[in-house]
Amino acid sequence: MADRSRISRRTFMKQASAAGMMTAFPTIIPASALGQGRGPPPSNRIVIGCIGVGSMGTGNMNDFLEKEEVQVVAVCDVDRDHLDRAKQRVDTAYGNSDCRTYSDFRELIDREELDAVSLALPDQWHAIPAIMAASAGLDIYGEKPLSRSIRESRAICNAVHRYGRIWQTGSWQRSVRHFHHACELVRNGRIGKVRFVEVGLPTGSTTEIKEPVPVPEALDWDFWLGPAPWREYCEFGGNRCHWDWRWIMDYSGGQLTDWAGHHIDIAHWGLNFDRTGPYEISGKGTYPAEGLWDAPTDYRFTCKYEGDLTMVVGSTSQIGFMGTKWHGDDGWIHVNRRELLASDPSWIRYEEIGPGDERLYRSDDHIQNFIDCVRSRRETITPVETACRSVSVGHLGEIAMLTGRTIRWDPVSETIIDDPGAAALLGRSYRKPWIL
Repeated sequence: MADRSRISRRTFMKQASAAGMMTAFPTIIPASALGQGRGPPPSNRIVIGCIGVGSMGTGNMNDFLEKEEVQVVAVCDVDRDHLDRAKQRVDTAYGNSDCRTYSDFRELIDREELDAVSLALPDQWHAIPAIMAASAGLDIYGEKPLSRSIRESRAICNAVHRYGRIWQTGSWQRSVRHFHHACELVRNGRIGKVRFVEVGLPTGSTTEIKEPVPVPEALDWDFWLGPAPWREYCEFGGNRCHWDWRWIMDYSGGQLTDWAGHHIDIAHWGLNFDRTGPYEISGKGTYPAEGLWDAPTDYRFTCKYEGDLTMVVGSTSQIGFMGTKWHGDDGWIHVNRRELLASDPSWIRYEEIGPGDERLYRSDDHIQNFIDCVRSRRETITPVETACRSVSVGHLGEIAMLTGRTIRWDPVSETIIDDPGAAALLGRSYRKPWIL
């Protein structure tokens, strides 16, 4: 741990920011750089706190624990059962009882001497902790989707840029070889000019009305809700409220926004659209008439991009498959988590990409890519602006379906044109006392 009698990392970062040095500082200042301890030398360790240690959060925490150059020192969750399990896992990994626990992420950010945080929270909680961590001088591994709204996405991007932070989104498909190869094939013109793209995402589900039940003693329900509207506690589905919140629109956009950061992200990568978006969006969705889960089940919307390109995004019930399929003048390429397919099977050979072709950013380990970039200050393979553009397509599709209107979008200013009602849906109201 750091020698707290000397200047802290956070104090240094605040002073550097005030002096205008933040973005120019080339290397990390490890939180434990002033002390010696077990394992790798402190100067070679990246000290991390994990906020949200449920399903995805535990998986990400375990990935960090496997890295010798990382030290996980604290965990945070509003469910004490999650917290106790996470602490036990960390302590077992390091053979001690040093891992500290927090129920309030603000206390972890304020009290711990960290280099980075891992964030894995329900979507309504993505923006506030990310912005606070960035302003505290911490690098961030944040789960997809980037946010619950476009306004939140822009606020996160602004904070990451302002404080010179490294951001990695959990859109790990970019670190998988066959997704990378598919995008290189498209970018290098193997299918000719791309005019049409199909993106298939999972079809949604419904459930019955759930009656309120007593809040589990281990859970801080008010804090779990956070900025989302108040409701009485009920079991959302499996694992209390910790998984099926995804199908409730107060917390997420269902399968659409849950998967936008995966297959729409890959579609954009193959098209070189990481810093842009569509100019027109229209579509329809089927929303449950009753029941607890109110996110769309079936959905399909069309996005028009500059360059005479159309992308259709829909549930598998509408598209017929999962994954991304680019259609060009000379053929097609389709990639999903199982396989890479092409109208010309010879393209699938990895040697098809030659020395004169465009090569995309390469990562074979998503967590390691984040760690390497924390050290080098190089942009990660899924940086914050990329995450913003990927999920914004899902958010715009949601707005088009909710309003029943064709949305005209300016991807430069990130504004909806001549439709104040639709523009109001770019953000979401926060429950007091939380503010963006």
